[in-house]
Amino acid sequence: MWIVLTVVLLLVVGGILLYNGLVGARIRVDNAWADVDVQLKRRYELIPNLVETVKGYAGHERDTLEAVIEARNQAVQAEGPEQQARAENMLTGALRQLFALSEAYPQLRAVESFTRLQQSLEEIEHAIQNARRYYNAVVRDYNTRIEQIPGSLLAGPLGFQPRPFFGLEDEAQREAPRVSFEDEG
Repeated sequence: MWIVLTVVLLLVVGGILLYNGLVGARIRVDNAWADVDVQLKRRYELIPNLVETVKGYAGHERDTLEAVIEARNQAVQAEGPEQQARAENMLTGALRQLFALSEAYPQLRAVESFTRLQQSLEEIEHAIQNARRYYNAVVRDYNTRIEQIPGSLLAGPLGFQPRPFFGLEDEAQREAPRVSFEDEG
């Protein structure tokens, strides 16, 4: 009788520990996504200032400026890692076009506010990269826990579902946009 009671007690305690571990892993994933989201919002807040600065010196490049604003708006409205990754890919491409304008307009590169905005954007890009890396690491750990035994025995029935990674579609987008302020002559 004591042996059966001990085994049942060990199973209950093991189940509780397993459940608490899964909950902790899920909370770490949610927390990591919140950090990515904060960094992305910082980026989105900077973009209108950057566009306005460029508009003052290259206003006739309307298509490029509108593409950046449209990509930003889509990124702001994206929900979840999968939609966000697609929107970020579009935004990164639009920002690359915007930065290419600075090469065509030397007077723009000389503007201090433009330089500060680009430096801020580069810092934010690095913060986004770090937040994305951390998010993907905790998603990997979480997904591993819910797919391995014994976690897989409880995860599905208790509503623990795999989470998507926040990846990039294009290999070229793995680098932060780069802008050179030095003349290459």
